[in-house]
Formats: sequence, C-alpha cells, structure tokens
Amino acid sequence: MIRHALVLLSLLSLLSGAAWAQEAPSTRELELLSEHPVEGMAAGNLSGLAWCGDALWAVSDREDDRLYRLDASDSVWQGEAEHFDVPPAPNTGLPWGVRVRSAITGLVRGGEMDFEGLSCDSLGNRYLASEAHAAVLRVSPAGMAEWLPLPEALVRQARASGMLLDFNAMFEGIAVDPEANRLWLAAERERRGLLVMHRNQSSWQCTGGCVLLAEGGRELPPPALGDQPLPRRFSGLAYFNDKLFTLEPSAHQVCRRSLASGQVERCWSYAATALADERRYDTPFGNAEALSLDEQGAWIGVDNNAQTRRDGEKRPIVWRFAAPKGGWGARQ
Repeated sequence: MIRHALVLLSLLSLLSGAAWAQEAPSTRELELLSEHPVEGMAAGNLSGLAWCGDALWAVSDREDDRLYRLDASDSVWQGEAEHFDVPPAPNTGLPWGVRVRSAITGLVRGGEMDFEGLSCDSLGNRYLASEAHAAVLRVSPAGMAEWLPLPEALVRQARASGMLLDFNAMFEGIAVDPEANRLWLAAERERRGLLVMHRNQSSWQCTGGCVLLAEGGRELPPPALGDQPLPRRFSGLAYFNDKLFTLEPSAHQVCRRSLASGQVERCWSYAATALADERRYDTPFGNAEALSLDEQGAWIGVDNNAQTRRDGEKRPIVWRFAAPKGGWGARQ
C-alpha cells in the first residue's frame, strides 16, 4: 500500500512539475562578480555558508568540531577555525541500518555528523544540519553546542512522504528566520523536499504538519552536461525577505519559493559560471552545496569533494553573484 502511494505521489509531482514548466518565466543567468578560493579549511568539503554578524561563516561536512569564519580581506580567503564540542547525537527515528552505515562512512572518511548546511539567527546562534543523524545542532556565539529538541514526527512524516529513505540522501540544507521562530530543512533527493517547524518557547513543533513540499522525478541538466535527465536535488537552503531560496545543483540554479507551500516562484541560473571549461570537475553532478543571500547578491559555495578543476584548482571555492535585475523579489 505504501509503495503504491509513493508511486502515485511521484506521478502527481511529475505532472505538476510539467505544468509548472509551461508557466514558469524564463530562467536568467546570474552575473559572476568574483571568485574566491578558500585556504585554511583542513579537510576542504565546504558544505554550508551563512552571514553571521559581521562575516561570512562556513562549515565542512568532514569536520565535526569546528566552524570557519572567512577572512575576506584578500582575493584568496582564509578560514579561521572556531572549535566547539559536540554532545552525543540524538536518536531522531532513522532506521538502524541507515545510522550504522552513516557511522561507518564517517569513521572512514571523517565527519561522523556529516554537517550539511549552515544558518544564523539575529543573535548570532549558528544552526547546522546533520545529514547522518537528521538532527540540528545549535552553536552559540560563545561556542556552546546543543542539539535542538526537534519534533518526534519530523522524520516519520518525511519518510511517509517518500523522503529520507536512502543513505546519504537526508537533510542537505537548513534555514532559520532572524527571530529563530521558524526553521526549515531541505531533503536532498529521491524524493527531495522542504520541511518546516515552529518554535514554542524551548521546543519545536510541526504546526499543521512537518512536510511543506515533497517531489520526485528527474530533470534535464544544462545543455553542456548532455541530455540525460538527473534526479531533482536540493543542496542548499536560505531564508531572505520572507522567502525561501533553494540551491538546485542538477539544474545549476537558485530558486525562490513560497513560505506557505514551498512552490517555486522564480529561478536564476549559475550554469554559465559553473560549467565554464576551466571550472569543470570530472563529474556529471553539480558541486555547489552552500547558499547565502543578501540585497546585493548571492554567495554560492562549491564542495569540490577532493576533486581538482580543469584549471588545477583544488581548494573549496566561493562565488559572489550580483542580485538579479529587480532584486530577489523580481517577478520577471
């Protein structure tokens, strides 16, 4: 019965996606302003970006005990490590087999928590999504770390909607509003989706349900990558001006989405930058994994996953793009 329901949901999402594709405005290209290799991230693998206070911060999915403040005083940025101690991870309801496989992978490659995504509130608290445990760690400005008491229904509802079923396809992005009253998580792929929680004093609740959006299917990549459809993916998430913005590496685009439904409203491409010959990696999948927005533009972080670009660059990269004409709220 559950399998039949998931098949039906997949068909419905494909149909709705096709209908949207006919109605959506054209996707315009973002203008690259600058490119910054990052030194000082010992394990590389930049997986999250967020503007906190007076600087841009980053996290690596291979390091469980530190964040990096990015010194942007030169064209090559320097990551300055801030260490913290991680409490034992909570059991959020993931199946035993998934937890064991994640633990073994973490021991082999480093990064048992597999932190994917970073967000900040107005008080300077940092929020990190653990893909391995489907959990959220909050790190205070003083470096004190604690796991958020997420709703017990979060993982259960996500899995019932077809998300979080496969190893290494869990939470890949996180966003919090400035007051830390609302928290969003992005499930990566097969099926991808958005989940939302609301804070009630010291606890978090799924008001009206945790799942905001769930969709499956495949999509065509930019022409430079051929004509073989790739799984729809989310690799980053940001909150800005009362909208959600998703980083979508298969399509090489950033999309603005409704807070009420998670439905896409407008997308902008970064394919011309990422797929320029000198910036290409030997992989069919996009490497952009981190997203942060402001009025002037977007920061997109590239997780090179220990690979070397065609121009010989081996370090993590941060791109700075100009905001689109009319700003991030533009209708066309």
